[in-house]
Amino acid sequence: MTHPGFSTDQPLRVAIIGAGPAGFYTAEHLLKKKAIPVTVDMFDRLPTPFGLVRAGVAPDHQKIKNVTKVFDRTAQHPNFRYFGNVELGKHLSVDDLRRHYHQIVYTIGTSSARKLGIPGEDLDGSHSATEFVGWVNGHPDYRTLQFDLTQERAAIIGVGNVAMDVARMLAKTRAELAVTDIADHALDALSHSRVKEIYILGRRGAAQAAFTIPELKEMGHLAAASPVVSPQDLVLDEFSREMADLDGQTRRKLEMLKTFSEMSPDGSKPKKIIFRFLVSPVELLTDGTGAVKALRIVKNKLVDTGNGVLRPQPTGEFEDLPVGLVFRSIGYRGVPLPGVPFHQRWGIIPNEDGRVLNPETGQPHIGEYTAGWIKRGPSGIVGTNKPDAAETVRSMLADVENGNYLSPDAPDMAAIERLVAERQPQFFSYADWQKLDALETERGQAQGRPWVKFTSIEEMLAAVGK
Repeated sequence: MTHPGFSTDQPLRVAIIGAGPAGFYTAEHLLKKKAIPVTVDMFDRLPTPFGLVRAGVAPDHQKIKNVTKVFDRTAQHPNFRYFGNVELGKHLSVDDLRRHYHQIVYTIGTSSARKLGIPGEDLDGSHSATEFVGWVNGHPDYRTLQFDLTQERAAIIGVGNVAMDVARMLAKTRAELAVTDIADHALDALSHSRVKEIYILGRRGAAQAAFTIPELKEMGHLAAASPVVSPQDLVLDEFSREMADLDGQTRRKLEMLKTFSEMSPDGSKPKKIIFRFLVSPVELLTDGTGAVKALRIVKNKLVDTGNGVLRPQPTGEFEDLPVGLVFRSIGYRGVPLPGVPFHQRWGIIPNEDGRVLNPETGQPHIGEYTAGWIKRGPSGIVGTNKPDAAETVRSMLADVENGNYLSPDAPDMAAIERLVAERQPQFFSYADWQKLDALETERGQAQGRPWVKFTSIEEMLAAVGK
């Protein structure tokens, strides 16, 4: 297969917007292609790369974070450059990119938390899991948030892995947290937390819970917290029993929950993680202070809506949980980029096989692509982004073969670097990131931790002499 118009001296120039897993997997797929010379410039609004792997994966899950070693190898490729602390819509526009690149790929993820849409959701003490996880990870956007950890009871709405992450962070002791890369401010605050009861609430049944087996298993091995499951919550309807019979993963989760339900309370553990299923939040209640004092839930039953799809239906039986902290963990949605099409209802960039589509005509935007959660929605694990990126790259190379790509006025590599330096003199190169990473690792070694992060952009810039 031949590719018209490109050579080692005049390579295919690609800009990737977003330095998370989808962005790095896209870069990896492109740079491995031997049939066509490609250079990749990656941009991110934060100085630091790796997106949610750095700032969204729970601090106690270091094995997952090890994927950054793969991304680092991609970044060492001579045809890869990184421009951190550069924001699309602020320092550069889409038109700027079109003047400098043959193809543009948007891999910005889905950074906004979905809302519950119930009364009282904006009371003090009501937060998104996104905010909390960003806070414990030292994300610059969330580092100054405050969580009222003087409360003794908290509720987490949702039964996915992020909900389990929040519960673990609230339940773990200082000793358990101090060996992770949790941000110092979060370590200090959680060390003085008074939270003793943590509810994890699912609107459907135990068989439909989205958390994975490893996440559930961890709940049985916490130093100061015991999992609590009511046997009544494990009584399955006909459809859920069939689901458990057919799916081994579901069956194993139910067996583990059953083990939890049969455990005697451990008096040496002061905290409880209480699983509740078939309940939905309907209102956050206050005593007039403007803060959450209780969460009203309604009990559900599952109804088959056809084709085996089970929906929760409220029974009209209500209950008030006396909680002072509430975290919603019901999914993410994307945020629009200036100058880029966006599907408001789905919260993604409209696309077909990664090609960005004009929402009015349904036709592809020449030279513009997307990958990752902003392409398909917030689903899957980190590794799911690799085949997703491969699909987008296939579309990109097919378009090159057919001559469907942008015709930039200034495709040479020096031109965009001059523009970035003019618009944002404090941009972060990958060498700057490596210097910062070494400093964070050194700080961590002094405390017996993987690393201790810089959590503000100002600190990051000062650390590398910018």
